[in-house]
Amino acid sequence: MSVIFPASGTDKFRDECGVFGIWGHPDAARLTYLGLYALQHRGQESAGIACWEKGRILTEKGMGYVADLFDEARLGRLPGSSAIGHVRYSTTGESRLENAQPIVYNTNKGPLAIGHNGNLVNADELRRDLEEEGSIFTTSSDTEVFLHLMARSRRDSVLSALEDVLTRVRGAYSIVLLAGDKVIAARDPQGFRPLTLGRLGTAHVVASETCAFDLLDAEPIRDVEPGEIVVFDSGGVASGAFAMGRRTAHCIFEHVYFARPDSTVFGRSVAESRKGFGRRLAREHPAGADVVVPVPDSGIFAALGYAEEAGIPYSMGLVRNHYVGRTFIEPKQSIRHFGVKVKLNPVRSVVGGKRVILVDDSIVRGTTSKKLVRLLKSAGATEVHMRISSPPTLHPCHYGIDTPRRKELIAATNEVDEIRAFIEADSLGYLSLEGMLSVFGRGENEMCAACFSGRYPVPFVSPEDQKSLFPLPAHPDSQP
Repeated sequence: MSVIFPASGTDKFRDECGVFGIWGHPDAARLTYLGLYALQHRGQESAGIACWEKGRILTEKGMGYVADLFDEARLGRLPGSSAIGHVRYSTTGESRLENAQPIVYNTNKGPLAIGHNGNLVNADELRRDLEEEGSIFTTSSDTEVFLHLMARSRRDSVLSALEDVLTRVRGAYSIVLLAGDKVIAARDPQGFRPLTLGRLGTAHVVASETCAFDLLDAEPIRDVEPGEIVVFDSGGVASGAFAMGRRTAHCIFEHVYFARPDSTVFGRSVAESRKGFGRRLAREHPAGADVVVPVPDSGIFAALGYAEEAGIPYSMGLVRNHYVGRTFIEPKQSIRHFGVKVKLNPVRSVVGGKRVILVDDSIVRGTTSKKLVRLLKSAGATEVHMRISSPPTLHPCHYGIDTPRRKELIAATNEVDEIRAFIEADSLGYLSLEGMLSVFGRGENEMCAACFSGRYPVPFVSPEDQKSLFPLPAHPDSQP
């Protein structure tokens, strides 16, 4: 077998997006700002807030971090008691201001604003049809398809038009919609992406993760169910199902990497899932070592679980610089491992003269893993055993995670021992798919693990991955 190593590029998956909504609070925009601040890890390219005030939707959005974009003056331009917000990474559509959300349209059903986490697998087809019918798109984001379809729906009310639209789109979507005095939340029938309801006094809130509620002292109530629409308005809270009886496909990678460990996602503590992955990993791939070291921050809880199960001391052998911006001025003269040392630096007293087990959540291209192994050995580690708290990533995601093409995923073109040699580790072990799902307590007929198995729950057409499209058997409760 010829060994193929991917080209350089980002060596972490990009988080998808985060959404937040609130109804019935006089300080809605400021609370939305705080909710987005807590969800910043889900998207760092752009952020925006839309609020309803006196018959119109007011919007403020821009490129960059939430805290850098919003100040008192900008929030002061967003009065009203209902608002939605969004933080974005581009999974479809370029990284530019036009694609920042919420996207706002004036339609025949009144002004609408939408924020979307996920990815529509039939967006190109729908967009082509809409453009042929005369629709003019102002963004390259698949989210805009929702608004065009709602505007063209022959149903009169916003709610019935939304229900009509959701029967036409396919893929992953957790959305918040601001429509008049209503805040509406909806989730795709498979429930790919998380979406949770909460309460703050008499106000109602909805967010991608419960960590947003913690910052506001809001009380988590329950998840928006797959295939459910929930409406907040002056009449209270109403909900209904637009799709039922389909197999769920919760994204397992939310628990591996994307969600914050202090969140509860899909009804489970993310931190406990990661510790469980680490414990199972220790049983599947033990190694003689002196210390277990996490790659911060993503490997911390898995490393804790590994250390507990293996009975090996746990220590922070790598320290992250949390103040690294998007860009920095590189030195004119080369410095060994400079790129990785800007973000992570070894603690020599922890790793020097030690056999180290290094725990991370995934390997994408392998370039960062190689740099970390070299960094630890340059700091005196005698051995570095790499342990990954998820299976090898073999396939790209088509449901809202910005993953490289398959040929750029190192595990898709190389065997485990070839990857080990490339990253220069003394050993390499991945958590098995069976082990990961066993820890989570649900099978692949309830979760989406397509990035590991290649079995995509919702069909799509992709020239690169047509041959790997093997949909899972239908859930026993599914309807034709």
